[in-house]
Amino acid sequence: MHTSVLVIDDEPELAEYTAKYFNMSGVETQYVLTAQDARDFLKKNTCSLILLDINLGNDSGFDLCSEIRTCMDVPIFFISARAAEDDMLLALSIGGDDYICKPYSLGVLLAKVRAVLKRYEEAKNTGSKTNGDGIVRIGSAAFDMKKAVIVRDGKTTALKAMEFKLLLYMLKNKNRVIPKDEFFEKVWETEYVGDVTLNVHIRHLREKIEDDAGSPAVIKTIWGVGFMLEDNN
Repeated sequence: MHTSVLVIDDEPELAEYTAKYFNMSGVETQYVLTAQDARDFLKKNTCSLILLDINLGNDSGFDLCSEIRTCMDVPIFFISARAAEDDMLLALSIGGDDYICKPYSLGVLLAKVRAVLKRYEEAKNTGSKTNGDGIVRIGSAAFDMKKAVIVRDGKTTALKAMEFKLLLYMLKNKNRVIPKDEFFEKVWETEYVGDVTLNVHIRHLREKIEDDAGSPAVIKTIWGVGFMLEDNN
């Protein structure tokens, strides 16, 4: 069975109400209350996006995210009452696509989820429709658009759906400074995204593309404005 969204949250009322609200809004959603229930669900079913709480009783959403990332590449939104920046950075660095603090507006959350589901499907379709060999040189790396991977120094690294669309947009606008607000509007397709989320995804792209991510030669930071993909190919 496939569902659009899987909610993993140990608060029964919140998990059930979120799932009901999404289902009533036309986004097929299931929910589970424990990490083990999530593992059991994902062994038998698929989903397009996961809403994952950090505190899952005796288990950690951080650990579950890392576990899921070994076998799935669907978008993962962390949902948590913990608002510390360290928690947000950790969540994004281990594979999360976004971080939403509780209490949250169901309407805003639904808008974010719809935007990402749309982008996720578009990213997959874009990769399947690329003509030719679909390989673009970026610095010393190669971007295979059909497989959504980066090849550098003989190593192949998969791109997450968010990274894939972000890199595509930067390539289409290479050698141009792209303001942060433009990324939020054109790539995330929502205004409900913060600088931390964008910065972490840029860092992940640099780690996969740059020879030295700490001193990037391709994806440049334009302080106070945004970023630019510098490419003379």
